[in-house]
Amino acid sequence: MILTLEDLRGVGRWAADCAERVLPLFETKVPSDPRPSEAIEGIREFARGGKRTARLRTVALAALAAAREAGDEAAGAAARAAGCAASSAYTHPLPAAHHAKHVLAPAAYAAQARELAANDPNAGDEEIRWAIEHASSEVRAVVQKWPARGPGRGRFNALLYQLDAELRR
Repeated sequence: MILTLEDLRGVGRWAADCAERVLPLFETKVPSDPRPSEAIEGIREFARGGKRTARLRTVALAALAAAREAGDEAAGAAARAAGCAASSAYTHPLPAAHHAKHVLAPAAYAAQARELAANDPNAGDEEIRWAIEHASSEVRAVVQKWPARGPGRGRFNALLYQLDAELRR
């Protein structure tokens, strides 16, 4: 299996778009913490042709730390979406279904953030539909390089499964 830098840049653009949609859920709860927005800007820079730098890895990890510290489940999921978006530049081309999670996680965490904020699972389904509608052919091709995901357990895994299945159609 091969993932080119262009594959990862295409995924990064989509991942940033997915994460940015829920960034206000974090910023409303923790307005003084720039880490998730810095992660989104980092992956956007990479997607525009920038290099995978130590700074990109640092901002990805910082956004994930912000998720743990947010003190609000919806805000935490939104920050995880941003951290995973930045991390997508480092996706490994290993032929196992769980590696597709690196590509799918930003959209799934965005959906989870919407659900938690609205206390409504339909909000997550709507976010998944948006992600599917806005996935480029590059994103779909990258997802199809891995084996299909199974449904797993729990709502987050259900969101990943739904997204994976729809992107393969």
